[in-house]
Amino acid sequence: MLDAMGTLDIIRTINSEDKTVPDVVGGALPAIAAAVDAVTASLRSGGRLIYVGAGTAGRLGCLDAAECVPTFGISPGTVIPVIAGGSRAFMSAVEGAEDCRSCGAARMSRLKVGPADFVMAVVASGKAPFVLGAMERAKGRGAGTGAIVNVRNAAVSQYCGFTIELLVGPEVIAGSSRMKAGMAEKLVLNMISTAAFVRLGRVYGNLMVGLKPLNSKIRERSVRILSTITGSTHDEAEGALAGAGWDIRVASLMLLKGLEPKEARRRLESAQWSLRAALG
Repeated sequence: MLDAMGTLDIIRTINSEDKTVPDVVGGALPAIAAAVDAVTASLRSGGRLIYVGAGTAGRLGCLDAAECVPTFGISPGTVIPVIAGGSRAFMSAVEGAEDCRSCGAARMSRLKVGPADFVMAVVASGKAPFVLGAMERAKGRGAGTGAIVNVRNAAVSQYCGFTIELLVGPEVIAGSSRMKAGMAEKLVLNMISTAAFVRLGRVYGNLMVGLKPLNSKIRERSVRILSTITGSTHDEAEGALAGAGWDIRVASLMLLKGLEPKEARRRLESAQWSLRAALG
């Protein structure tokens, strides 16, 4: 019994269960890839990726959405988190929020969700009323829809074109979906956003070329990335970035192709901002 164990045995038990999660996610890779392709198509056409969840799952969606902005240099409105109970639910529980089906539907209407968007439910049980209401409304408004769930034949699947089932089994603390279920959801969210933005040219090799110079640390990282891509010195890279408005892709074309910033931007626009395509 867990409560009769010593500390080391408790955490060994948790660790043993956690080790099973990557294999569960690995079994879902074909479903994840299909969802990524659909998300990529929506984003490429100017749509948005919208995560919908409650509790732990909702918070994980908020985290992934927030981290996409500095990692890939996207605008804040590109990946949008929707959590039952609103932003205050990120820090603390909002009792009863996930039970309001009409609230989920209303959030989709306020966001003016439409055919260009992709709405991804993140819901361990697959049946939270807030999420069901949101996904029913999103489907009704013509959006692409998907779900990350931890059960078979989830109720939310009826509103989804793509369903990713992560069957992690019983939790160490019965019913605590912040454990294996949450870990599996986090891994899949990482895959979806990362793979989609790789496909959209926000990564060159394994380098973050869409970084925005939000602080001195990121500016210095941008210099290192540009030096790696172009073989330039620190000073050459810093000067090129200054002339390129601190856009690594523009600066790369300036240094590798001898282009002026305006022409570099034109070439990137014609290549849908893929540096590899723009370099030919």
